[in-house]
Amino acid sequence: MLSPQRRQTREQPVSSLTSCVGRWLCSRRPSLWVLLIILIICIAIQIFVAHQTGHAKLMGPQHLTANKQQLFPTLQNILESFDPEILRGTQSLETLRKNRTADSYNRRPQDPVLSRQVDKMVPLETEPQSEAGKLSLVGLLLTKLDNKPRLDLSHSLVPQRVGTYLSEDTEQRLSNSPSPSSPLKAGGETACLPKSHIVFLKTHKTASSTILNILYRYGESRNLTFALPVKRQMQLFYPHFFAERFVEGAVGRNVKEFHIMCNHMRFIKSEVAKVMPEETFYFSILRHPVVMMESIYTYYKSIPVFRKSFSMDNFLDNSLRNQVSTVSTNHYAHNVLAFDFGLENNVTADSSDLEERARRAVAAIERDFQLILISEYFDESMILLKHTLCWSLEDVVYFKLNSRSEGSRQPPLPVTAEKIKRWNALDWRIYLHFNATFWHRVESLIGTEQVKREVDALRELQAKLAKTCLKDGGAVHPAKVKDVRMKPYQSGKAVIQGYNLNPLTDIQMRNKCQKLITPELQYTKLLYNKQFPGFHD
Repeated sequence: MLSPQRRQTREQPVSSLTSCVGRWLCSRRPSLWVLLIILIICIAIQIFVAHQTGHAKLMGPQHLTANKQQLFPTLQNILESFDPEILRGTQSLETLRKNRTADSYNRRPQDPVLSRQVDKMVPLETEPQSEAGKLSLVGLLLTKLDNKPRLDLSHSLVPQRVGTYLSEDTEQRLSNSPSPSSPLKAGGETACLPKSHIVFLKTHKTASSTILNILYRYGESRNLTFALPVKRQMQLFYPHFFAERFVEGAVGRNVKEFHIMCNHMRFIKSEVAKVMPEETFYFSILRHPVVMMESIYTYYKSIPVFRKSFSMDNFLDNSLRNQVSTVSTNHYAHNVLAFDFGLENNVTADSSDLEERARRAVAAIERDFQLILISEYFDESMILLKHTLCWSLEDVVYFKLNSRSEGSRQPPLPVTAEKIKRWNALDWRIYLHFNATFWHRVESLIGTEQVKREVDALRELQAKLAKTCLKDGGAVHPAKVKDVRMKPYQSGKAVIQGYNLNPLTDIQMRNKCQKLITPELQYTKLLYNKQFPGFHD
């Protein structure tokens, strides 16, 4: 330890040095302050970068989320590289994100034809197309940014105007949809009451027979009343516009209250509202028009306009050239989705008023229906329906009904797909719009992760029921159906599959399995006899 005398001796030079430095700094004060500020800024930047680097290492895979921000300069460069004509009228990047939700969701199409054909469906570039037929900006972006195979045709052959019909009213209505953060019960489920007043517009060749079976089972198990066709008919006098008198017991109010209406009809809201209560929930289902047209051509091969053609391409070539009028049963051949919704279907891609009529069609459907499901994503649709109706998973479990065998399916070639979209241009635009709003609703009401979990649970429940109920575990050729009462109706060139049940001793389980496989016509007759006992034609 230094003595006080020694410490004082060493401090003197330091004091002299400090004084010299102080005088030197004072003489150069302005420039030094600038250097000092720059030095402090550099140190701060280095500390910040070091902190961020360490944080990124801790975050691991989650840090990849930040990399998404790097896409935006890339997207901008791509946008700037496109022809201005292609960019005109396209949607914002936010709308593009919404339309691509279905791609980012790791789903499996329920239609095997769709999943097989998707990689082959590429835009035709052999000749110039009209504005309505151009490849969409969505398709171009996905082609450049993502080489994964498409899971649905709607993104591989999308017209430029995809998303055009997402009006401000639509966006507002979707944004106001209930979400999982709504008032919750103790179990964490959304607090709501199951809906029992329901109208399902049963569209053609869209897996609607399976939904009909779901509604039949739900209503029958709760003693609900169905709005069944008069005189034991199987349809509500389709293709005529629906009328109140078509429902058994509606005229004269022999039936005081109807709960569910779900048989085929040509929709007209004013007449349906005469039968169903004001609080009724309206929903329907769509299918990709290309795949749907192939199914319709096979199933309704006996209608005049199809019977005259030797192939679907032959029919489409003649129709596009001659603008075939859709009269009598020929309505199946042209924009049948629009027709089922009560809209005029005499429009093609060459019609000058196509875009305006498409907007009006979408607006009318949105006005009258609270929910539109998509056949290609049937399990996801059932989960969305479950949440919307406040039903249970058991309520939406199903076995496919009125489904064709693989051997009777003939996937359309890309050139045929283009013809179908031009011929059924109105259906195509309706489908594109509601495919986008479907995934928006999935995100806002449930969330994609929750949907995945519930879809897995639904499939697990179906597999368990199939093992219990079904002999050989699945559908069989109609000739192999042992119980003649359960044989499905056969139409056209289609081969509609059926089921055989395992021998079950438990009566309750046997009845449950029986209802799951009962075809549409047989189940309708059963309900008619139960609802109107002793009635004779």
